[in-house]
Amino acid sequence: MGLSGKLAAETNKTADGSAVLKYQPPPEARTCKRPLWQLFCFKGKEEIGSPINLNQTPFYLFGKDRKVADIPTDHPSCSRQHAVLVFREVEADAPDGLAVVRLVKPYLMDLESVNGTSINAEKMEGARYYELLHLDVIRFGLSSREYVIMNESAIV
Repeated sequence: MGLSGKLAAETNKTADGSAVLKYQPPPEARTCKRPLWQLFCFKGKEEIGSPINLNQTPFYLFGKDRKVADIPTDHPSCSRQHAVLVFREVEADAPDGLAVVRLVKPYLMDLESVNGTSINAEKMEGARYYELLHLDVIRFGLSSREYVIMNESAIV
């Protein structure tokens, strides 16, 4: 007898039970307080809306399903749950190279959307984390909107 997946679907539902979430944060997900990361949205050269501060929660879901998306992507080519930006605690070498430190860094994962996600015009593989760097440009599906991620400590 095979597994039905019903138990997993039950644990991945929204609080009101109206939608099944495609993404569950990993154990290393953390809220990033410092440095402050912000997301800016552009259509052409025009900034759309206000910058989004990314220091409130460990992850942000992008998609056109407004019941679950933290950051709505209303373009018809975007999936209901399209991608997720998650802050993960990872180990890195200290600047002196003598020790290992734990840092919280932003990563993006396409949730196997139909029309994909790209970083700096390079299409991502689905269900794989990609580290985001200061000034990376993200596009969802075939939308002309570009999301630029910025790190306050990288701004001089």
